[in-house]
Amino acid sequence: MTNQTTNPNAEIIKSYFAAFNAGDTKTMLSLLHPDVIHEINQGETQIGLESFTKFMAHMDECYKEELKDMSIFSSDSATDNRVSAEYVVHGTYLKTDGQLPEARQQNYAIRAGSFFEINGGKIKRVTTYYNLPRWIEMVKI
Repeated sequence: MTNQTTNPNAEIIKSYFAAFNAGDTKTMLSLLHPDVIHEINQGETQIGLESFTKFMAHMDECYKEELKDMSIFSSDSATDNRVSAEYVVHGTYLKTDGQLPEARQQNYAIRAGSFFEINGGKIKRVTTYYNLPRWIEMVKI
């Protein structure tokens, strides 16, 4: 994982992704603001830890993922509370997710990016983007 700056907000995000890769949802949740805003790729916006917790449980049921080749970006300004990250999601599609293609343990690797806002030392907003049509093509095999 490459950290492009020494901004303390970037360190929060680095810890968040380390917890994700370790499968440590408890630590991930501890880094979130109680009223976290979660903007899901091509989906609805959810607010609050309870919604985020349910989202993570669903994701863990349907996908096994590891984030690699990560770069974390933040401003050198102490007043800028935004951080972004680019990475490659390496995963296995475990269980069919809603209207998406049928899961048959397909592997995939797709670039993604996330944007964060930090408030009071906690992640207040998580916005993630990836190319969903490309992912669908990868798992249709």
